[in-house]
Amino acid sequence: MIQITKILFPTDFSELSEAALKYAVHFARDYEATLHVIHVVDEAYQYWMSMAPSTIPVGAPVLDDMVKNAQKALDRLVAEKIGPGIKTVPRILIGRPYVEIARYAKNQAIELIVIGTHGRGGLSHMLLGSVAEKVVRKAPCPVLTVHHPEHEFILP
Repeated sequence: MIQITKILFPTDFSELSEAALKYAVHFARDYEATLHVIHVVDEAYQYWMSMAPSTIPVGAPVLDDMVKNAQKALDRLVAEKIGPGIKTVPRILIGRPYVEIARYAKNQAIELIVIGTHGRGGLSHMLLGSVAEKVVRKAPCPVLTVHHPEHEFILP
């Protein structure tokens, strides 16, 4: 029998993440596992915000605000969507999302990652990539990817 004691749920606070959270909470409850809930503040985002020719690169104050806002959102998510009865470990990390998710999973000996995927295709996928796809390739443990419940499958 597979014993799962630590589950990782990375979130970007989107509606899509909430669909994956339902699975993470269900597995945590069924296995009586600790649910690690993380959000990664993308360190590159602060530079993307300043890419216009008339702007100056943004530094630490904006990153600090991003971390504070993320912490508030994470605290609210844990209180409202997970609630009591499930042991949670909420964390805010800073870096490239897929790298930090895989690193956290390895360092914390996570046994299952539950992550939402946008299911993008074509040019959007090529340009933006997929954090979930990269996590699947780099993670040290199994990864369950969850599509939005209204994601319609269309045969190619």
